[in-house]
Formats: sequence, structure tokens, C-alpha cells
Amino acid sequence: MLPWIQLDSASIPGGGELRLKQRGSEFSIMLGANELMNSRLSGSEEALATLSWDRIKETRKAHILIGGLGMGFTLRAALDVLPEDAKVTVAELVPGVVEWARGPMAEIYKGSLDDPRVSIHVGDVGALIARSRDTYDAILLDVDNGPDGLTRAENDSLYDLRGLRATKAALRNNGVLAVWSSGPDPRFTKRIKECGFAAEEVPTRASRKGGGAKHMIWLAVNGPAAPVRLRYVIPKVRWVAPASSTPRRRSPHHDPLRAATARRDRRKPPPGQPGRQAP
Repeated sequence: MLPWIQLDSASIPGGGELRLKQRGSEFSIMLGANELMNSRLSGSEEALATLSWDRIKETRKAHILIGGLGMGFTLRAALDVLPEDAKVTVAELVPGVVEWARGPMAEIYKGSLDDPRVSIHVGDVGALIARSRDTYDAILLDVDNGPDGLTRAENDSLYDLRGLRATKAALRNNGVLAVWSSGPDPRFTKRIKECGFAAEEVPTRASRKGGGAKHMIWLAVNGPAAPVRLRYVIPKVRWVAPASSTPRRRSPHHDPLRAATARRDRRKPPPGQPGRQAP
């Protein structure tokens, strides 16, 4: 078996270092002892693009933001399905990764960076999102290791409540937030829903053939705010008799006809006395 050869290293703004290694035609990007990306495993990164496009494919002149260039799998998959009138912005924090894409790994990227639909932003995707309003139809985040940051603590801010609200504001109505992760995270699912997204979790595999490690993709739709429905409730009123009003009990032998006759007889004048005359 061929040995791994380190081709280059690149500093991560804020601290840390990425290393690019090669073994034959295989490439690997490492952070310390952790492999962040491998050129043989692209299935879940490609699914990040195709699943997102399925939800906005009726959109004309769609604008897609991809957070994290990586090895270009998500970008290439997006370009394969996007129409000619679409636009893709790729934000990459580490300048060295962009240099690798145009240098030793150019064959993997297959000219995707030169596609007229693509623009590269070298900088923090979180800062780009924070200053955007109603700008993107889809935001695809493959930053760090997912919601549980690995390379830098600052990446956590993309996935907390404040970061998710900023992303929601940067999305157009019915836009999609898609997040790649190395595994499930119930707390992140809860945060997405708390921010008003309609979210679903889609398990994926690292390999195109359906094998390899299990990964997770969240798809969250930025739907319109639900209309506020005013519900009027008419309270039930229960009549309560005044305390001074005590109904009289009637005898079980009460005869209504006999009682009416007795009342009439009481109104008649006694024999020998004139009755009351009308005025």
C-alpha cells in the first residue's frame, strides 16, 4: 500500500492548522489526528446540494450560499442540477483551501471554481450571513463537523439560536437551510424548530453507493409566519337566584284548576254587597 504524503498545510484564522495529504489519487484533509474530508467519500456532501435543490427547484434565478468549500463535492453537485440562471456563492474561511482547489486538487474540482455561476468569498460564512437580509434561496452549511464544532469554537455560533435566527433572516421566503453533520443532534433539531423553521432530518451515508459512515442532514424551510388567529370565547353565564328569592314549594296534591277557581271566587263580592264598578 502506498504511504500518505503531506503536500501542504494551511493556517486556520483564529488558530489551528489543516494538512493536505495524498496517497496515489486519494486526498485527505486533516486537523490534528482527525480526518475532515476524504476524496473517496462524497455521498453525503453531494446529497446536501441535491436534497436542497429538490425543495426550491421551482425558483427562478436562485441564489445559493455554500458555507465551506471543502473538496468541492457540494459545489459540483449543485452545479450539476442548477439551471444557467442560478448563482452560487461559496464562503471559505481558510485561504489555503481555495489555493489547494486550484493547485494540487484541481483535478477533483474539475473546473467548478471557474463556472460563471460561481463566486468565491474568502472569509467567515457566519459574518456573511449576519449582514445579509432576504438574499439567499438556500444556505448549505458544511462547516466544521456540524453543530458540534471541532476546528474552532467560533463555529458554534452558526448553530446556536442567534446564528439560526440570522440565517433565517438571510433566507428568502420558503428558502431552505441545509446543514451537514457527522451525526444526529437532538438539541440542534430542537433549536431549529424553536426558530420557526419547518425541519426534517435526513440520514445519509458517506459513500455514493450507500455505504460508509452514517451522517445527518437537516433540511429546514423558512416558511411564512403563521397568521395570528384571534379566538373569541363567549363565557357561559349561569343564572343564580337572589338569596332573598326562595321559591315556594307546592303540595304534591296541588290542582291548578281548583287553585284558579279559588282565586276567582275570592275576587267576587260577598252576597248583598255591590261589586266594584269600572270608572
